[in-house]
Amino acid sequence: MRTVLNILNFVLGGFFTTLAWLFATLVSIVLIFTLPLTRSCWEITRLSFLPFGNEAVHVDELYPEKRNVLLSGSGTLLNIFWLIFFGWWLCLSHIIAGIAQCISIIGIPVGIANFKIAAIALWPVGRRVVSVEMAKQAREASAARLRNNGRIR
Repeated sequence: MRTVLNILNFVLGGFFTTLAWLFATLVSIVLIFTLPLTRSCWEITRLSFLPFGNEAVHVDELYPEKRNVLLSGSGTLLNIFWLIFFGWWLCLSHIIAGIAQCISIIGIPVGIANFKIAAIALWPVGRRVVSVEMAKQAREASAARLRNNGRIR
């Protein structure tokens, strides 16, 4: 089913949103000062190309032992920079594609996937694209850590 939905996404507008992400990736490579954004661009390009079966998860959920306040602060600064230069127009492209896809009944699941990617497009630095199963495991492990630390009772 995922394969069918990924093909449907590609045909109904995912091709154009993936091209937009590829363009943003190339721009981030060419402009030297945006090189730290290139990894995030490439990760979300993969998600835009194959949104079904993949999910964007923050690195703090995937690798909690590597959590660092300094890296978190610099990630926030990169996300602000991203939002100003790249994020708004990529988000807008996903919203437009999502609305166009939701016009037909068959395109509604694909449109919803584009709306989810639109939210990620605004603040992508620090996210990694992993399989849905791996994302579920990371979230369950994160919830277990919180429960064991006494934050959730």
